[in-house]
Amino acid sequence: MTAAMVTAAAEQTPTIDEPVYVGTAAVYLREHSLAYNPEHPPLGKLLIAAGVAVADPHVDPSFTGDQGRLGRHLLYESGNDPWRLMRWARLPVIVLTLLFGLVAFAFARDLAGTAGGLAALALYAFSPDLIAHGSLATLDVPAAGFVLTSVWLLWRARRRPRLYLPPAGAALGAALATKMSTLPAAPVVGTLAVLSVWAAHRPSGRAARARALALGTGWAAVTATAAIAVVWAAYLVVDPRLRWTSGDPVPAVHGLRGTLTGLLPLPEAYRDGMRIQFGLEGRPWQGFLFGHVYTGARWYYLPVALAVKTPLGMIALWAAGAAVLVAVRRLRPAAPYVLVPPAVLLAAAMHSSRDFGTRYALFLPMFLAVAAACAAVVRRGWARGAAGALVAFAAVSSLRTYPYYLPYANEAFGGPARTHELLHDANVDWGQDLGRLADRLRARYPRERIWLVYKGSGVPSYYGIHAADPREVPPRRVRGLLVVSDSAAAKATGRLAALIDSSRPVDEVGHSITLYRR
Repeated sequence: MTAAMVTAAAEQTPTIDEPVYVGTAAVYLREHSLAYNPEHPPLGKLLIAAGVAVADPHVDPSFTGDQGRLGRHLLYESGNDPWRLMRWARLPVIVLTLLFGLVAFAFARDLAGTAGGLAALALYAFSPDLIAHGSLATLDVPAAGFVLTSVWLLWRARRRPRLYLPPAGAALGAALATKMSTLPAAPVVGTLAVLSVWAAHRPSGRAARARALALGTGWAAVTATAAIAVVWAAYLVVDPRLRWTSGDPVPAVHGLRGTLTGLLPLPEAYRDGMRIQFGLEGRPWQGFLFGHVYTGARWYYLPVALAVKTPLGMIALWAAGAAVLVAVRRLRPAAPYVLVPPAVLLAAAMHSSRDFGTRYALFLPMFLAVAAACAAVVRRGWARGAAGALVAFAAVSSLRTYPYYLPYANEAFGGPARTHELLHDANVDWGQDLGRLADRLRARYPRERIWLVYKGSGVPSYYGIHAADPREVPPRRVRGLLVVSDSAAAKATGRLAALIDSSRPVDEVGHSITLYRR
């Protein structure tokens, strides 16, 4: 997993979201300002800032653009080396991803012994989604990993509540301080904290049960307090004075959402960030699923996308492990810890209006790797042999896609070469292959006329790609090589669709960019 993530970090150009987070991290370091990217809390960007600090980029203090322009300005217009800066910015997320793998191992070992722990670790380490997003300077893996850590500590709190409940709250706070999409996990963690205290005391009489319930409620409050303290600390680290003014208008949020947002005991910047997120949810985003472009969201998008982008052996072990977890009596107490948090987070993610990728559900390969480990407790030779074969099948499927993990699809859907026909955006083409495209053009098409439609945050000219936009001239003038990002091709209409239909595909780069001959 380390080798795969380091390779990706070294070879891939900035994806669409990364420059925003890297630029914001640089502003945190130099200006201690919360002005940029308020829709996401600071902790994940502070972690990225640890790598940015080592790269020590030049930051232009006179820059006044928005957060999208900020990252591009930092990477390409300020005299910095974007390759070096991105490698360092991605390194903290790589390290965190590996550490969360050890959490999955420890959690599974607690439930199913060392063999189960190793099975969980194998499934985690070979997960194409975790490799793909664990190698990027983004927030999805850190947020999911902190939730996993919190729940593992809650499980351990069933024996020693005083020792494990405060750090469980702190881990939840780290998740909340990284991405607001983890907020649905908060009531689940509170409930599990009460359950852990109850299990630790095992009350038998009515009075004992009442005392255990009261004690559990008190410890749940301690857990919540620790979480809230971590969120406040993340903002105070950026700016001890908590100066906050939004560069753009903050949408007004009414109804239950508005009431709950206003009641949260969190910094005003956090609550305004939630309002911005609610505003984004109200936009008519376009999606793409199995060749069809649509506006809005489809509730089944994430389960279908996960079925495409998860190795078949992994899916089988997830299902088998979850069944064993529920069926085996001694494992059944762990079912609320392993299965309920990802179920609640998945339900919330399925309610989102943005059908952009499985990155919104990275908690599933983490938690379900732990669930899959429970298949190891079945004491039958054929069962263990089958589990080992499925782990090997998942590993081989993952290794075959190296080094192109973002566009991974399993064998039932044709593999990574066909993913762009089924899904788009962060599932396939997130702008990561601009550097590879430049290498391909220099090696195979050195004197060709290039027409480019690129969907991403990179600057083509920096990588030596000198191209024109084919949508800005009459179609008869578009001759030579037409290069189109697969995410752009998936939703192409009008002139671009006509150009693609009248061209002949001749090459592809990274399973995310297609080259056509005209």
